Amino acid sequence: MRLFLSSWKLGDAPELLDDLAQGARTAAVVGNALDALPAPQRQQATGREIAMLRDRGYLATEVDLRDHFGDAGTLAERLSGFGVVWVHGGNPFVLRLAMALSGADEILPDLLYRDSLVYAGWSAGACVLSPSLRGLELVDDPADAVTVYDRPVLWEGLGLLDYAFVPHYRSPIPESEPIERVVERYDREGVLYRVFRDGEVALVP
Repeated sequence: MRLFLSSWKLGDAPELLDDLAQGARTAAVVGNALDALPAPQRQQATGREIAMLRDRGYLATEVDLRDHFGDAGTLAERLSGFGVVWVHGGNPFVLRLAMALSGADEILPDLLYRDSLVYAGWSAGACVLSPSLRGLELVDDPADAVTVYDRPVLWEGLGLLDYAFVPHYRSPIPESEPIERVVERYDREGVLYRVFRDGEVALVP
């Protein structure tokens, strides 16, 4: 299983993603963490992610999980053609529900355990791999997922990590303040977690 997990985008060591990709240059960009945004804003943000990866030498294409809701077979076929899945930041509750509705929450672990691709995610894209999303409601609104998809919130993460991924720790962005409260809560409740400042990355080779 190959994971590239970052607090902010490619972090300070983008070459580590290249190493994990082992020569693969095709990247599926998943922007569904931003599905609660107005369509033009979402499109612009995902476009910036695609441009960033293309500048790095990847052939990057958006794969919108909404196109595969209720049709996991077509998503599995689509993702099998990529060497990297890039899952960018936003609301982890929105992203988690999109993964469930499309079947990505089962397809991606299967592809990873077969070592078919690299999962690269930052912020929400990394958080969804945690055992649980509880605590992140102090940063992002779970109700956004209900509003967008008209389904109940999912609190369980994909569980590919054995700790809670905590991004933006003491970093120069507004989310850093509520992240402090998340850390305080995890300390009180005895939750296993790791904090990441913007620029830092975690690898599972």
